[in-house]
Amino acid sequence: MEEAIAVREESQSEREDAPCGRICQDHLQEARLIQTSLLPGGPMRAGPVEIAFRFTPYFEVGGDFVDFFRMPDGRIGLFLGDVVGKGLPATMYGALVAGTLRGIHKTGTEPRSVLTVLNERLMQRPLSGRFCSTLYAIFDPNTRTLSFSNAGLPLPLLVSESASQPVGGGGLPSALFPAATYDQYFLELSAGDSVLFATDGLHESQNPEGVEFCAVRLPEVWSRCWLKSADESLDCLFEELRAFANGIKPHDDITAVVLKVRP
Repeated sequence: MEEAIAVREESQSEREDAPCGRICQDHLQEARLIQTSLLPGGPMRAGPVEIAFRFTPYFEVGGDFVDFFRMPDGRIGLFLGDVVGKGLPATMYGALVAGTLRGIHKTGTEPRSVLTVLNERLMQRPLSGRFCSTLYAIFDPNTRTLSFSNAGLPLPLLVSESASQPVGGGGLPSALFPAATYDQYFLELSAGDSVLFATDGLHESQNPEGVEFCAVRLPEVWSRCWLKSADESLDCLFEELRAFANGIKPHDDITAVVLKVRP
């Protein structure tokens, strides 16, 4: 009799869990659709510049976000970010931040002001334990000048004919401090130069010995991408990352964007 009761209870539990499982999968599918709609539709080629990206969430959805776009005055805007946390909650907050940036980005406002406004808007209704690292950049194809401000992401990596080196500086993550302000950096790019923007999931990927990719391989790998297109550079970079990791799965979302001045 007890066994029969146990069987009935188990069957009832399974019946109760099944709708929950379907609902959770439906929510994840909707979250993927929303996140995909916030990503660029593909690479960009505009005048002397080309831009490509890769987006690899840790779970089925992730807390990274990225976008690039043409402005009415002919300049090109670019932003990417990394929300604290992973999975669906991080995706929801990332959509909030990306939506807020979309409300600012086409006004021609300089990058440091964009990040200041973003921080102010997020701090109007702060969420406990939620913040994000964000980078915003503008490229002028006429002058080949790249200006950018950084709110806590790894430094961009410039590769030119002579060197591969980090550029700019850091800054306070968005939505942590109400009075945060940001520095702005300028680069005059030459034909063939490429700039890699990436979230820390790329930099902190590890091999089986626990060594991080940025510590021993990233600068050297990126220096070999000078003659490659933006898309080819990312293919090369991620192939090297897979070989370096040697089966160790990334522990975070990975997003990388390359801005390339064509030779």
